[in-house]
Amino acid sequence: MPGCPVASSFDPFAAGYLADPYPHLAAVRDRTPAFYVPELDMWVVTRYADIEAIFSDVETFSARIAQDPVFPLAEQARAALVEGGFRAGATMSNCDPPKHTRIRRHNMRAFSARRISVLEPKVAAKAEELVGRMLAAERFDAVAGLTYPLPAYMIFTLIGFPPRDTEMLKSWCGNRMAFSWGRPSPAEQAEIAVGMARYWRYCEQFVSDRLADPQDDFTSDHLAVHRADPEALTLDEITGVIYGLSFAGHETTTNLTSNAIRRLLEHRDQWEALCADPSLISGAVEEVLRYDTSVVAWRRVTTRPTRIGEVEVGAEAKLMLLLAGSGRDPARFAAPDTFDVRRVDAARHLAFGRGIHFCLGAPLARMEVRIVLELLTRLAPDLELVPDQVFTFPPNISFRGPQQLWLQHGPRR
Repeated sequence: MPGCPVASSFDPFAAGYLADPYPHLAAVRDRTPAFYVPELDMWVVTRYADIEAIFSDVETFSARIAQDPVFPLAEQARAALVEGGFRAGATMSNCDPPKHTRIRRHNMRAFSARRISVLEPKVAAKAEELVGRMLAAERFDAVAGLTYPLPAYMIFTLIGFPPRDTEMLKSWCGNRMAFSWGRPSPAEQAEIAVGMARYWRYCEQFVSDRLADPQDDFTSDHLAVHRADPEALTLDEITGVIYGLSFAGHETTTNLTSNAIRRLLEHRDQWEALCADPSLISGAVEEVLRYDTSVVAWRRVTTRPTRIGEVEVGAEAKLMLLLAGSGRDPARFAAPDTFDVRRVDAARHLAFGRGIHFCLGAPLARMEVRIVLELLTRLAPDLELVPDQVFTFPPNISFRGPQQLWLQHGPRR
């Protein structure tokens, strides 16, 4: 639009941004509430109040692009999806009312307190097994040994996937993040698309098997709704929910758990406070979500001309909402760059969204990180980061966590 702020230099794929986006986020937040990036064809929204308002106004800001690839798909990638039978449609995070309302209602019932309470001891037992194995070494990568396998176990157990299929499913899920949120080459797009189609067909077959032989799991809860009223939830919609949940519940929680361990060990006084007083752990999880969230940005698209702060944007404008920047907005949080597990308002972060799209998996993510921190602070209070390691992060606009996190036992304090 005429006179709109443009920032051609803003690049969420740049090495410096990926390594540490927070100085970049602070700089753009100070300058303007929103600006246009031509290469991305997106308006970047920088401030807490505006992002919160966007999440709350579903009539003006549609979720339908949340899962779309940032860049257009190459023909070979499209062909791989079609030939592979991939038919995933909008379900939850990329769906608007009234369809969203119908599907979310059934998902909320499936995420019942009973199901989560049944899952927690299983997750705790698996976490204890993984932590015990990891701590037996002097040095270890916490991502490979703990924060990657544990969320996969948790979400696959919730869904009902058999444990024997875990490694196969993870291999098919590989680099799915790059497909929708990264900048892959045409060849990379096609390779990822093949895995996505295989994963989709697996989910279709799994739903069909559960329809014939229900179990006590999340999938069977949805199929009970379908059997009672096939129009309430179709088989394709159930397959889409299972497909999306198995990815979202895995990657985001891996990154969140890794970020929590890293930030607490970087702030030794905060780590020792948790070791001395485990009641601080729940608050520490909220502070990590505010200070270094695993979902640094999310997307919306406008349905009509509107205003973001003092900036006017037109209809069909794609938006990139800087969630990570909102968590350190000084207009919302005092001393926002200070990491403080005793912060009283940390839970006001936007890491799980707001309104009708608030993340249904939030209780599961919080549960897992709490369990991990309880175990590590109790069993390994001497834990520390291996010095001088260089953290690397997957090149994408939305999901952030270290690809490796090397830890070691330190001297007993």
